[in-house]
Amino acid sequence: MLFVVIIVRVMRNIIVLTFGFLATIAFGQQEPQFSQYNRNQYLVNPGAAGAYDFVDITMGGRMQWAGFKNAPMTTYLYGSTSLPQKDKARYYPRTRTRRGPIHQSKRGVGGFKHAFGGYVFADQYGAFQQIKFAGTYAIHIPLSQNLNLSFGIDLGLSNRTFLEDRAQTLNVMTGVGNDATYAEYSTSVNDYTMDVGAGLYLYSEDFYFGIAADQLTGDLVRFGLGTVNFDPKMHYRATVGYKFKTNNDVTITPNALVKYIMSSPISIEGGVQLEFKERFWLAASYRSSKTIIGMVGFNVNRLFKVGYSFDFSTSEVKNYNVGGHELVLGIMLGR
Repeated sequence: MLFVVIIVRVMRNIIVLTFGFLATIAFGQQEPQFSQYNRNQYLVNPGAAGAYDFVDITMGGRMQWAGFKNAPMTTYLYGSTSLPQKDKARYYPRTRTRRGPIHQSKRGVGGFKHAFGGYVFADQYGAFQQIKFAGTYAIHIPLSQNLNLSFGIDLGLSNRTFLEDRAQTLNVMTGVGNDATYAEYSTSVNDYTMDVGAGLYLYSEDFYFGIAADQLTGDLVRFGLGTVNFDPKMHYRATVGYKFKTNNDVTITPNALVKYIMSSPISIEGGVQLEFKERFWLAASYRSSKTIIGMVGFNVNRLFKVGYSFDFSTSEVKNYNVGGHELVLGIMLGR
């Protein structure tokens, strides 16, 4: 019976997401934030798992608001792959890999395929910490020789913890060293919830559009020793990007990311990426939280790629921190 309730709730939320996403937009951060999502869409959409026809692994570390005490920090590891398909299942036969210059990998389109992935991240923000493990399944359906549509679903487990030693315990109103909220949260140790996410991803070699949602079941399945409900909210995302080829050496990819959670401020991020000779890339974007992001990266060889991004706040917060940093290492097995 519980399984039926979960499935009904997931399907209801997917329908709401699909038809109402653009009607109401707001955002609040209970999930990690990534600056380099354009280089691996699986970071923000389970439907993108297996879009590339090799084992795609991304590991990274991110620090926001460097200079603040107990500033948000995230470490993560994402990996996905698609199962090999016979040529008869494709609109066109798979081409063989050629030796020569290092080329940027392209999304595999034109064929039906199953994909699997998994990820783990540790996200620490102030006095709170979340550790999440999840597995992903995605099915990719060819709509034409050059266009695929995929649907992916995540199933994971989150552990949320209140870090007592990182909290302010002085009541600023009374000046007394105790606080009711602190006392309440300090009893919440090892609070676990089951997390379900889903996403649709439409893509070609040069284009992508996706909608996705996390924490669809909220606290429906919750257990642990804590007595306080951390109240996980549903998070929604929409992404879009298109690669324009200016010549044989340079491509330009405008992209955008919109994030939404009920009763919170909007978050919209828009940017552009320049790629040189399918090996080096530079990118810049602007986030509606008054943040400018600069990115740089390159393919080291056929196996490794690296990327770095710097977040610079243009709000009053800039007077108290030295920006944010994110370092990413990508591993491409079986290209």
